Amino acid sequence: MDTAPLANYLGLLALVCYVITLLPTTLRIVFPSTKKTELPKLLLKYRRQVGIIAFVFALLHGVLLVLKRNFDFFDIQTYWIYVQGVVTFIIFTLLTITSNDWSIKKMKKNWKKLHELTYLAMFLLVWHVIDKMWGHWSYLTPLAMLGITGITVLFIARRLIERRKKLAKIKGTSIINN
Repeated sequence: MDTAPLANYLGLLALVCYVITLLPTTLRIVFPSTKKTELPKLLLKYRRQVGIIAFVFALLHGVLLVLKRNFDFFDIQTYWIYVQGVVTFIIFTLLTITSNDWSIKKMKKNWKKLHELTYLAMFLLVWHVIDKMWGHWSYLTPLAMLGITGITVLFIARRLIERRKKLAKIKGTSIINN
């Protein structure tokens, strides 16, 4: 196993904070008994602040890696090699800039649509961690994989539960109307 550089620690901290932002709704839907606990409420209350902290860690992660690897920003290959990280960072930048009450008020329904990009970022992060850590794992890699894969599996379970409820509601409505 490789020794993890500071940039990897920052990436892991960004990932942990990001996973925390995804937990409140996912926990309430996948594990309904958590509604009775204070954890989802607490996480929901501070979700935007934790998301901004995740962005700061991701920004520092990226800056350190750019400095270490001396990227050539005028070479298209650079973007191709780091597409998952670059796209995820762009998504996180948009989410961070709009994580305030003013943006919610001005953007209305579009704010929610924009913030659904977080789920695309989640899948990109799975790819990013696997792709960039493949072949030179540190002891941080399994933690990162467990975190991002775990929340992704819970998200998929959440979507399946939501879909099942929606279909049941539609079938219930159509039965009543016939």
